[in-house]
Amino acid sequence: MLDLAETLGSLLLWVNLKRNDMQKELNELKMKFDKFHGIKTETIEQNQEEKDLKAVKRNGWALEIVKIQTPGICLEAVKNDGMALQFVKIQTPEICLEAVKNDGMALQFVKIQTPEICLEAVKRNGMALEIVKIQTPEICLEAVKQNGWALQYIKIQTPEICLEAVKQNGWALQHVKIKTPEICLEAVKQNGLSLKYVKIQTPEICLEAVKQNKEAIRFVKKEIFN
Repeated sequence: MLDLAETLGSLLLWVNLKRNDMQKELNELKMKFDKFHGIKTETIEQNQEEKDLKAVKRNGWALEIVKIQTPGICLEAVKNDGMALQFVKIQTPEICLEAVKNDGMALQFVKIQTPEICLEAVKRNGMALEIVKIQTPEICLEAVKQNGWALQYIKIQTPEICLEAVKQNGWALQHVKIKTPEICLEAVKQNGLSLKYVKIQTPEICLEAVKQNKEAIRFVKKEIFN
């Protein structure tokens, strides 16, 4: 009986030792697997990020289907096409600035407008002034310098702003609230046909209009010839 007990004791000890060894091996195998799997996953993610980056560099609108957006991917997307800003989940001032530099009208997708972002937007496209929430004299001036037609969106006109608008596009005279002789003169110098919108004509203004475009003669009022 004693021999049998010793034998059973030895057998149990051996089984326990084997179990511990197997568990140790399993743990080591699991660690190796986890490490390999982690590296593989990281590699896959890196490869996907590279693919996404190449895609948005070719076409900014590809950002719409990018599952994992990074600041770098978003930045490259809006550099390619400013309108891709509409697909950016987390906007930053830098991303928004690059977007409006590419396309001023991308301002419509900017969640938090700043004077700097608005200024860059109107420099790129003066008509983006329509989207600007808080207008400043500087922003308005830059807008009409880029596109005189933007004058129609200006809430508070100044002689300087109006003058710059008609210098860029004489037709903008139709949106000028207070038409001074100086503003009218600059308008017809840029486009003689804008004489159509000059209410108080002078010989000098009419002469400059006709010089610029002979067709402007049809807008000269009769009293000028008297």
